[in-house]
Amino acid sequence: MSVILEKTSPTAIKTALVLFSGGQDSATCLAWALERFERVETVGFDYGQRHLVEMEARQAVRAGMKTALPQWADRLGDDHVVDLTGYGRIAESALTADRKIEMDARGLPTTFVPGRNLIFLVAAAALADRRGLEVLVGGMCETDFSGYPDCRHETMEAMARALSLGLDKAVVIDTPLMWLTKGQTWELAETLGGAKLVELIVEDSHTCYRGDRTHRHAWGYGCGECPACELRAAGYEDWVASR
Repeated sequence: MSVILEKTSPTAIKTALVLFSGGQDSATCLAWALERFERVETVGFDYGQRHLVEMEARQAVRAGMKTALPQWADRLGDDHVVDLTGYGRIAESALTADRKIEMDARGLPTTFVPGRNLIFLVAAAALADRRGLEVLVGGMCETDFSGYPDCRHETMEAMARALSLGLDKAVVIDTPLMWLTKGQTWELAETLGGAKLVELIVEDSHTCYRGDRTHRHAWGYGCGECPACELRAAGYEDWVASR
């Protein structure tokens, strides 16, 4: 789904910048964008996350995407990495510091990095402006998620409005997973790229909050116990059961 401001026709959009972490959701979004846009670039963020495996997964998934989706391989353009390590130290969380994963006083998980998606979108919008890329694509979702307020549709609407005002042009934020369950996200991946894309996501994408790449499950690598692993595993089981 898109948050489109001003009088921008989505059918006229030919280029996209995918916010790409190397996880299941962003990998699915990258495939989704490659199917739709003539030129697609990716951007990742080094925000001081504890586990470098996430940054390594980005490159593995990008490389594998050309094999999994050869019909769209020539659409995949440059990759960019934005250094936000200073921000990670300010917005300390269980993803950037040695803290227990639990619920805090506000009822939010300690894996919540305050304002992370907001910072990402500002940086991505600036990059897209200079690269001539017309739409931002992100894997934000409020159907199956960890309770992060910066994943909500309402937040995306507000960000699109703020970015449009700040850049003095219409900004499009496309969030194709916003109303999908994790099971439906697996289904979407299969629809987009069949077994090859599903295999790429299982083998090379990374979701686990603990950075575990030693334990291999049917749904991929991870500790199997953190909230991200539990959500991914449950979605996979739902998808398999529905087939």
